[in-house]
Amino acid sequence: MEVDTTRAITPAAGLTSAQVAERRERGQVNVTLRRTGRRTRDIIYSNVFTRINAILGVLFVIVATTGSFINGAFGLLIIANSSIGIIQELRAKRTLDRLTILGEEDPKVIRDGATAEIPRDSIVLDDLIDIGAGDQLVVDGVVRSSEGLEINESMLTGESEPIKKSVGDPLYSGSFVAAGFGTFQATGIGEDAYATKLIRDAGRFTLTDSELQNGINKILRIITWLLIPTGLLAIYTQLVRTGNPLRESLLAMVAALVPMVPEGLVLMTSIAFAVGVVRLGKRQALVNELPAIEGLARVDVVCADKTGTLTENRMGYTGLDVVADARRRRPAAEYEATLLAMAKADKRPNDTMQAIAEALQHSRADAPGEPSSLPQVSEHIAFDSTKKYSGVELASGECWLLGAPDVLAPESRAADEHMQLGQRVLLLGRKSEAEFEPHALVILEQVIRPEARATLDYFAKEKVQLKIISGDNAVSVGAVARSLGISTEAIDARELPRDPEEFRAAVERGRVFGRVTPEMKKQMVLALKESGHTVAMTGDGVNDVLALKEASIGIAMGSGSPAARSVAQLVLLDNRFSTLPHVVAEGRRVIGNIERVANLFLTKTVYSVILALVTGIFGVVYPFQPIHVTMIGWFTIGIPAFILSLAPNHERARPGFVSRVLRLAMPSGVVIGLGVSLWWMLISSSPHGSGVDQHEATAALAALLIMAWWVLVVVSRPLNWWKMLLIGVSGLAYVALFAVPFSAHILLLDAHLSPLFLQSVAVGVAGAVLVELLWRVNQAAARRDTQHDRSPELQHTSTS
Repeated sequence: MEVDTTRAITPAAGLTSAQVAERRERGQVNVTLRRTGRRTRDIIYSNVFTRINAILGVLFVIVATTGSFINGAFGLLIIANSSIGIIQELRAKRTLDRLTILGEEDPKVIRDGATAEIPRDSIVLDDLIDIGAGDQLVVDGVVRSSEGLEINESMLTGESEPIKKSVGDPLYSGSFVAAGFGTFQATGIGEDAYATKLIRDAGRFTLTDSELQNGINKILRIITWLLIPTGLLAIYTQLVRTGNPLRESLLAMVAALVPMVPEGLVLMTSIAFAVGVVRLGKRQALVNELPAIEGLARVDVVCADKTGTLTENRMGYTGLDVVADARRRRPAAEYEATLLAMAKADKRPNDTMQAIAEALQHSRADAPGEPSSLPQVSEHIAFDSTKKYSGVELASGECWLLGAPDVLAPESRAADEHMQLGQRVLLLGRKSEAEFEPHALVILEQVIRPEARATLDYFAKEKVQLKIISGDNAVSVGAVARSLGISTEAIDARELPRDPEEFRAAVERGRVFGRVTPEMKKQMVLALKESGHTVAMTGDGVNDVLALKEASIGIAMGSGSPAARSVAQLVLLDNRFSTLPHVVAEGRRVIGNIERVANLFLTKTVYSVILALVTGIFGVVYPFQPIHVTMIGWFTIGIPAFILSLAPNHERARPGFVSRVLRLAMPSGVVIGLGVSLWWMLISSSPHGSGVDQHEATAALAALLIMAWWVLVVVSRPLNWWKMLLIGVSGLAYVALFAVPFSAHILLLDAHLSPLFLQSVAVGVAGAVLVELLWRVNQAAARRDTQHDRSPELQHTSTS
């Protein structure tokens, strides 16, 4: 990592307007790379030129050569798959682009002696940028001024310890300010910035590291290996062994191959995720990484930071409680003057200092107009989340610190009474070489988010464990937890055991933790993940960054620090903690519905492979034409799958996607495939000869449709009114297609009610009964597995 430190130094007043204009003319502007999705042309290309579209395209050309264009209706799937995929991904891309720009923090740039916030795309080379705690560095540069400036480069180097930076030191985009403030000169912008080089070939709209996508890919690999020998056997049998004319053999071959391809499975997965992005976008939830939707469906532990998540960022200054002894006691007004001097000296005040400054400026009539009445500050000590205090060195030589009472004066119990009430308490005192002298408690009120209680109740009902992890005093955190209905005793994180196994057990048992350092937050998240949990971490401050980065799902508040937002997979732009249940529900909807849809598509693939294998092995002419297998998919798979993929689904996602899908799809597919194959060989008047009797083929098709329709019934459970309507309409649609002479003629059907047709209906009903029995056996086994998996969780819940 190289930063140009040889450029002419930009003065403290920053660049002039003329210098900025000159650099813009030369193109020295920070044109940033936003990869919220693929480029439009890439989206179109990847949705049109797919392996499945290629297979269907070749088969369509073969059918077209026969002149039977009605049998080429499956070619419309190419247009449908491509169009739907393109439209949904473009919608998701637009949503992500809009929310990403909305969620970006505008850097503070010094120009012509004034500081102003500008879009990051407007930064020019050599701009002087003002930074403070929590700020994300968007360009590379060189430090030009520093007041306790500490930079965390963990996202670049993996090292979590902040690095102190002095004038002349290099800074890299992608890192963030852990403590202090200062300015730096932009020397690496746009494509030359280090972070840009890292993400140049990366995209956010991706399914990387997704258990669901990995499972689907695994299934597709299995299907591919099945398709190759089965397809070759079907081609050989239909073209050589059956003795059919070339035209009929080609149509039979295509009819055997088309249904083996799970053409809608990948499409429906993409649609479900893309719609999830759009739905979450409407709730002002920015999905930085698409697997966050899936991950949230699997979350079983939520670690929530208190400040900014359960409570609002704003603080209310209540007053001072003087605790100094008579010899050291000073008037309250003097303490308030010192506090206000601290606040004014802090160029990048946090929410606490802002609340103190606003309250004291209103209470002191001379504060706005008479700054000379305040103590003169010679040096400011920036707040550090690891040390838990900030301070000032006065011109008089006195050093005053403001910070956590149990850190500055651990032996003092003066703040306990206030903390028991849930108030936030800071200790103001004088630091000498020999000791720290406590002088006054600064009392602040914390405002609990009105929606926090309902959100916590939702997680409790859904059996998602909640752990409050805060850097504040444990007593104060415990009081807030009690007000939210969590009565567990708060644990001081400094007292947690150091042994890794004991530490993990303590974190597993506890629910409320105070005095947690940023590094310990990270260790607690890792411990929970090592225990087998899927952990979501919510936070908004720079002290949450390490934990957000290590969590299975990091969730940041929109008003939080840029650093927190940059590492989180999900950003709640409206700062509403109550959005989380909707986010979790969206994840469950996506995962649960894809599992339903996968069952439909894979059942079709299994019975198609078996039908092709049986007819191939026994040299039997294939019973159906391409239009028949296309029609099977209309109302047993395609339309119902699309509707089911967008339906509500609140079941928590569980591991084992592939095994669960195969456990239902394989038996059902085998029943349908073997049942229809044997029935066809039994009823066909010339199974090995040329030609297919249209009525016999229609009868076999009826048996297949009844069994496939019942798979839709099984997959749709639990049933409700709209699912029953969907199932009913799907069934009636086939009845109409068979019964109406016009549609029957177009679809090459002969469905007059002969004894053979009625027998085929009976075979279909028998097959549906067998599918139902297998489903019930599968459900019983699944219930046993679930009870076995949840027994440790239930034991833990009872003890905690």
